Amino acid sequence: MMAKLFLVRLRIKGGCAWKLFLVNSFSMSKTSTEAKSDTNALIEGLFSVGAHFGFIKSRRHPSAKPFIYGVKNRVEIFDLEKTSESLHRALEFIETLGSKNATILFVSGKNEAKLAIIKTAAELTQPYVAGRFIGGSITNFSEIRKRVERLESLTDQKEKGELSKYTKKERLLIDREIERLKEFFSGLSLMKSLPQAMFVVDAKHESTAVKEAKKKNIPVIALCGTDNDLAEVQYPIPGNDASKGSIEFFLQKIVDAYKAGKLKKAE
Repeated sequence: MMAKLFLVRLRIKGGCAWKLFLVNSFSMSKTSTEAKSDTNALIEGLFSVGAHFGFIKSRRHPSAKPFIYGVKNRVEIFDLEKTSESLHRALEFIETLGSKNATILFVSGKNEAKLAIIKTAAELTQPYVAGRFIGGSITNFSEIRKRVERLESLTDQKEKGELSKYTKKERLLIDREIERLKEFFSGLSLMKSLPQAMFVVDAKHESTAVKEAKKKNIPVIALCGTDNDLAEVQYPIPGNDASKGSIEFFLQKIVDAYKAGKLKKAE
C-alpha cells in the first residue's frame, strides 16, 4: 500500500521522480509475483503516455470521482492503479470476443482518435466509424446497410468502367455521391450484421452511438475521460481520452487482447 501512495504522490509532484521510484521498486521487489510485475509495467506504460490526465474539476462527472486520486495544476489526475484494473477487465472481455471471432464496431469522431481507430480496425479487420456517427447506424441497421451496398455497387461499377455510359455531368454527380457515401459509410462495409460489441473513445462525445448500442443490448467498451458518465457503458476504462498517445496506447492493448483470443481459439 505504501508503494502505491508514494507512487501517486510523486506522480503529482513530478513525473521524473515517479518514474525513478517505479524502476527502483522493480529492483527491490524481487519476491513480487509475475502478475504484480505486469501491473507495475502497465502502470508505467500508462504514465508514459499521459493516461493519468483528466480535465479540470468543474468538468468532472460524479461517476468518475472514485477513479481520481488528486489534482495537479487544476487538472484532475486518474489513479492509474484503478485505471489498470478497469483496463484488465475490459481486455478480458475483448479476449473472449477474439476467441469467438466476434465483430467489434470501433467508433470515434475525435480528431485525436480518427487515425488510430482506422488503423486498429484495419489490423483486426473490423468495421469502424472515424467521423460523425450517423443516427440509425445500429437501431436502423437495415437502411444503413442499403447505403453501404449502394456505395459498394457504385464503386464496383466505376472500377469496371461501367459508368462511361453516362454523360460527363452524370458521372460527376455519381462521383460526388460516392465521395459522400465514403465519408459516412466506408468503414461499415465489413459490418454485415449488428456487431457483438462496440468500442468508443469518449462515451460523452459518442453519446448517440452508446445510446443506440444500449437499445440493442450491445456491450460497450469505452475510454472515458473525467467528464464521462462511466455508468453508461458496461466496460468503462477511465483514462485520458483527449491525447493521441494515450488513445493509441489503449487501442494497441485492445488489438493485443483480441489477437490473443484468436490464438487461444486456434489452439
